[in-house]
Amino acid sequence: MPDSLLPSPFPDLEPFAAAWCLRTERERYAKRLGSTMDEMKAFYDAVLPRATEAIAYCDKFPFDDMPDDARRLLLLLYSFVTVSFPIEVWRQPHVLDCRTCSLDLEIEPVP
Repeated sequence: MPDSLLPSPFPDLEPFAAAWCLRTERERYAKRLGSTMDEMKAFYDAVLPRATEAIAYCDKFPFDDMPDDARRLLLLLYSFVTVSFPIEVWRQPHVLDCRTCSLDLEIEPVP
């Protein structure tokens, strides 16, 4: 495995790659529920200013034929979306008034 998991233009996001480049929505949701607000906030604050650039970088490749580092960047963006509501709206990892809810997808966008 290479020393870097993400494309070279994103070294500042590398500290989050191992923990947040998760392949499935179920994994991302479990990571969100298992994370503290401080952990999610640090991740969110790192990705937010780079999100538009990261999306543009991923858009350079066909969805079903992305290089591994770009695919991991896309997965990192998916995790960013997963933590956005807890950070921006709820101020907690769980959905308000729904502590026992779960997320079950029939299909999901996976390169």
